[in-house]
Amino acid sequence: MTGADDASALHVDLGARGYDILVGPGLLDRAGALAAPIMRGKRAVVVTDRAVADLHLGRLRGGLEAGGIAVEDIVVEGGEETKSFDDLRSLLDALLDRRIDRATTIFALGGGVVGDLAGFAASVALRGVDFVQAPTTLLAQVDSSVGGKTGINTRHGKNLVGSFYQPRLVLADTDTLATLPPREIAAGYAEVVKYGLIDDPDFFAWCEGHGRALLDGDAAARREAVVESCRAKARTVAADEREAGRRALLNLGHTFAHAAEAAAGYGGAVLHGEAVAAGMALAFDLSVALGHCPAEDAERVRRHLAATGLPADFEDLGLADRSADSLIETMRQDKKAEGGALTFVLVRGIGHAFVARDVPAEAVRQILARRGSASGRLEKTVSA
Repeated sequence: MTGADDASALHVDLGARGYDILVGPGLLDRAGALAAPIMRGKRAVVVTDRAVADLHLGRLRGGLEAGGIAVEDIVVEGGEETKSFDDLRSLLDALLDRRIDRATTIFALGGGVVGDLAGFAASVALRGVDFVQAPTTLLAQVDSSVGGKTGINTRHGKNLVGSFYQPRLVLADTDTLATLPPREIAAGYAEVVKYGLIDDPDFFAWCEGHGRALLDGDAAARREAVVESCRAKARTVAADEREAGRRALLNLGHTFAHAAEAAAGYGGAVLHGEAVAAGMALAFDLSVALGHCPAEDAERVRRHLAATGLPADFEDLGLADRSADSLIETMRQDKKAEGGALTFVLVRGIGHAFVARDVPAEAVRQILARRGSASGRLEKTVSA
């Protein structure tokens, strides 16, 4: 792609629906030149949230306008609670108020919430208009902006309404990471670690050696983490776009994590990456308890999470008083569950993940009890 000489370029190979991921500094400032070749027209609507608008909207607008693209913007509220039916309806009304047409491209500028919401809106507005992901958080750059998962939350759980709808381009401008608070960087780093734990033990070893530098602001480490994470996800999505098989492994830690987020109420008390970190540690514990994984691998994961300040238990997330039965019931409603059976991504060791269906609820209950959820009350609950 022209204009991207100093960016790392990766490709998601989905045939005619394939697209590039560009990773590097200064990409928002060159967005017009980079995006023009894949745009049907010269009109863009940028969807962003209030915090990101103050930091980065001017750069993206300037970059698009420099490429001869007319720009409008829509600013939504931030936070996980924005992924709702009400906010989706408001966004669609705002897009239609602006008389978008099928040659209009929507740019999702922000973290995973904006990407999920704007991507879902793009998938249904006029029965589908093009969109570009411009992720500004580490978590969005390494995970949610790639792969085409879009959606909103409901009272039944997270991301239960949505679509698979691929972007036309991903612009991961690593300059935006410098504006993130440490907590947001750490939450995104959990998803970086995930790729090593799934199927790349060498990358997990890289994380052990470079994770602290990444968290402390090392730009080279951050860029390498984004590139390698996107490479892993692009490879997985190309092989299994709609999560019929291998792509489900990307949900390592997420069955526990989504239950934690639901219990916390989606209000920001628990960030997605924080929940994933605790969920991965618990998934390793569950794997050990079921006889799949060496205990030393689980302890190695916990040591790294502790060294980088990430949570490893529901207690660390402030959820020690939550009922195991309520958490397990939430897990039964997870997208991966079939027939109400508990489905988890488990491991046979670091770098060896697999999908396990119909995991015994009592085994999950005992892990929650041993690792600080709902205090000791869980030992006395009736086996489901």
